[in-house]
Order: sequence, then C-alpha cells, then structure tokens
Amino acid sequence: MNDQLLRRPEVERKTGMSRSAIYRDMSAGTFPKPKRIGKRAVAWPASSIEAWIAERPFTDA
Repeated sequence: MNDQLLRRPEVERKTGMSRSAIYRDMSAGTFPKPKRIGKRAVAWPASSIEAWIAERPFTDA
C-alpha cells in the first residue's frame, strides 16, 4: 500500500485544527503521531488522519 504523506498545513486544513491543538492532542494520545521523513521534517500517513476523522463524533449543531 502506498499511503500518501500529509504535511502539517494539510493536516490542519483536513482536520480544522490549529498547530497547537494537533500537538496538544498528540501529547494526550488522542491524535495520530507523525512519521519522521527527514532530519527536521515529519508527515502523517493520510490513512491515519482519515481514520481519526472517521472516529470523531458528529454533533447536531
């Protein structure tokens, strides 16, 4: 399987979360951790972000 890698700005767009919220939730264990793709670069597998989104409850706003 060739999973697309998403950099943080795209993860922010897909999830609607800010950078600080992403890292806060990663620390809490409620958001997927990224994979290191370089010395100073990380990315998230698209499948892990899509699975996280699918697990989120919907609200009746």
